Amino acid sequence: MENFWTSNKTINGLRHFVLVNETKEQGKIAFLMVSVLDSEIYLQITYEELINSGNWQEGWINLPKLQSITEEYVKYKSINKGEDPDEIYINEDSLFNIS
Repeated sequence: MENFWTSNKTINGLRHFVLVNETKEQGKIAFLMVSVLDSEIYLQITYEELINSGNWQEGWINLPKLQSITEEYVKYKSINKGEDPDEIYINEDSLFNIS
């Protein structure tokens, strides 16, 4: 499974994400995706959403800056300024576990 993904639409103004965890919940595979540029922006999605929805492309697609970091990101950061982000837990077998 590819670890680097580009969203076809912005998520809080950003489009480049890494798959940092794969878990099984209620018999379904779920992935924790974290923004490459801002670890406070992350989401958990199902295998079906990642692979079959058409919302994601494998790898990082080279995009103009205004398409990969949008005004939506600036607004998101101004609204969420000073809030403590939730902690992200990395599985021991994750590529991104450096402990």
